[in-house]
Amino acid sequence: MIEFFFDCSSPWTYLAFTNIQPLAKELGAEITWRPFLVGGVFNTVNKTMYETRANPVPAKQAYTAKDMADWTRLAGIRIKMPPSVFPVNAVKSMRGCIWVQQQHPDKLVPFATAVFEAYWGDDQDISKDEVLAKICERAGIDPAKFFAGIGEQEIKDQLKTNTDEAIARGAFGSPTIYLDKTDMYFGNDRLPLIRDKLMRKKSAA
Repeated sequence: MIEFFFDCSSPWTYLAFTNIQPLAKELGAEITWRPFLVGGVFNTVNKTMYETRANPVPAKQAYTAKDMADWTRLAGIRIKMPPSVFPVNAVKSMRGCIWVQQQHPDKLVPFATAVFEAYWGDDQDISKDEVLAKICERAGIDPAKFFAGIGEQEIKDQLKTNTDEAIARGAFGSPTIYLDKTDMYFGNDRLPLIRDKLMRKKSAA
C-alpha cells in the first residue's frame, strides 16, 4: 500500500501526484491519498524552510528553476514559477480534498488535479472562493455543498489529524510517501526508489 500525504500548494507535490499514479497502476499498488497542511508541518518541525525562502542561494535557485522545468516537461504538465500568489493559503482547498474524499471518493483525484492545475498551471489564487467554485464545477461537485462541507468541524479536525499524524511519523514536507506504513520517502525524485521497492516486493511474493 502507498500512502501519499500531499498539499496542493507544493509544485513538487504536483509532479509526484502526477507521476505516482501510472507507477502504481503499472505495479498493481493501491494509493491511499492523505491530504494535509504542509504549512503546519513547517511550523512544527521545519521552520528553516521560511529562512530558505527569504534568503535563497542564487545558484541553487537558478538550478531549481531548471530542474523544475525539466521535470514538468517529462511529466507533461504546466507549472508557473513563481505563481502570482506564493505561498498561497491552501487551507480551504485541502479541507476540500478531505470533504470530497469522504463524500465523493471517486472524485478526489479529479478535484485535487483541478486544484493543482488551477494554481500551478493557470496561476489562479486557490484561496479564493470563486476559484474553488470553478474547480468544483470542473470536477462535477456542487459548490454550495462543498463550501458547507469544508466549514464543518469534522472536516477541519480531520485535516489537522492528518497533519499531526504525518509529523508524528517523521514528515517534514510535501509530498511524504509511505510504503507499508513505516518505509518513508520524500519528494518527486524518490519515485524511482519506490518503484524499485515495489518491484522487489512483487518479485518476492
